[in-house]
Amino acid sequence: MDKYQINHLRELEAESIFVIREVAAQFENPVMLFSGGKDSIVMFHLARKAFWPAKVPFPLMHIDTGHNFPETIEYRDNLMEKTGARCIVKYVQDTIDQGKAVEETGINASRNKMQTITLLDAIEQEKFDAAMGGGRRDEEKARAKERFFSHRDEFGQWDPKNQRPELWNLFNAKKNMGEHFRVFPISNWTEMDVWQYIYMEEIELPSLYFTHKREVFQRDGVWMAKAPFMQLKEGEKLEMRDVRCRTIGDVTCTGVTLSTANNIQDIIQEVAATRVTERGGRADDKRSESAMEDRKREGYF
Repeated sequence: MDKYQINHLRELEAESIFVIREVAAQFENPVMLFSGGKDSIVMFHLARKAFWPAKVPFPLMHIDTGHNFPETIEYRDNLMEKTGARCIVKYVQDTIDQGKAVEETGINASRNKMQTITLLDAIEQEKFDAAMGGGRRDEEKARAKERFFSHRDEFGQWDPKNQRPELWNLFNAKKNMGEHFRVFPISNWTEMDVWQYIYMEEIELPSLYFTHKREVFQRDGVWMAKAPFMQLKEGEKLEMRDVRCRTIGDVTCTGVTLSTANNIQDIIQEVAATRVTERGGRADDKRSESAMEDRKREGYF
């Protein structure tokens, strides 16, 4: 009999499913954060496999800035209808209307940072004790510091110097009243792993990930999509180009990539050849040298 073999994608899949099941077992009221991006789509796919044929035993939650790509919202709604999953949507606009956040003004204004306030309010209102996210350690240096089970204090804040050891895949979910955990089931995946897994599992994605024509303009070396709430600086001009999104977030801080990749195989080849990091086009990461870590300390994803 041939020796049974398993490839690295199935190993990653098994590890992530184990983490998701641990969350369901150890927490009373978990939630899975969903953005409509490829990482959260893969994470939800893994959750469905973890509990099949039963439904996923926890809700999803999307923090909607109101400045999303329309294709993302359409995909989210269609996916929830097709799978029968429950998705809680919390709006940054409500946070602004309640006076808990002041909208930025100016050319580079973005609602991305305000998601933190909306997220922390939602966790408190819904009494979630664990929030799963699609963060990966290879994305950004602050995310590389995260454990699978990442403790947050009663203010929803993260202390990277005070994390619990995770030896032999033993996860410590003990917490005090008012505290919660962020959990990252696909921490050990790379961008290439995600794309190869999407190809292997034939996972449907938003059309944004594939080459399409869009009006864009260049700012600080990054191509940005045109949107009604985006202002152009002097000298910036709109052009119709063939582009795709490599990562999806708020339109105001998500760069697009000039590309001819219109299928998963082409995207895999493009990712293998590129020398630009996945978040190289994210304007929110460039606001300071420690932008992501600062936001995560405050309670960001």
